[in-house]
Amino acid sequence: MITATPRPTTPRPATPRPATLLSRAPHPPFLRPAPTFSVRSAGHRDAAALAALSRPFVRSGALRARPFHVYAWHATDFLVAEGPDGALEGCLALRVQPEPTSEGRTTGVVYNFCVARHRQGSGLGARLLGAALAQGRSRSLDALFTATTGSGRLFLRYGFAPVPARLAPETWARSLDPRRDAKVLARVL
Repeated sequence: MITATPRPTTPRPATPRPATLLSRAPHPPFLRPAPTFSVRSAGHRDAAALAALSRPFVRSGALRARPFHVYAWHATDFLVAEGPDGALEGCLALRVQPEPTSEGRTTGVVYNFCVARHRQGSGLGARLLGAALAQGRSRSLDALFTATTGSGRLFLRYGFAPVPARLAPETWARSLDPRRDAKVLARVL
């Protein structure tokens, strides 16, 4: 049997690589490291950041206008995605409805869902929605409802489906502005 004896190695000095145009260019989007976000429950100290994050979506018509005191009063309804620098990059609120539906279900409503434009497509919205679904289950809710003026693609991917407003919690359904022509979506938990 022949055995090889390991050869002693001497460390090689690092050879500096010449700078090239490619090495100076930013990474293409598919090679950039994914940003790190944490999802947490919001507190009253987050009210100003929630209002600021929501403002561009209110201006575009994607979200209903809410006065600052609503963000302050209901800040604990919100889940927020926080970037490594502490900035809020996305949010959504989940409110448990006090009255059951006409079918006797205990429900919650997802509202004020927005992700900063520069973070859209990063998976942040999916993480927020997943956290809301987990929270709904942990609160023993039977179903979640939401209303959207957009396509609702993310909601549909997560099992929401269009439903008539009459199946939603009555007080919430009455609060929807008919001029916004929002679609009501629901998901059984």
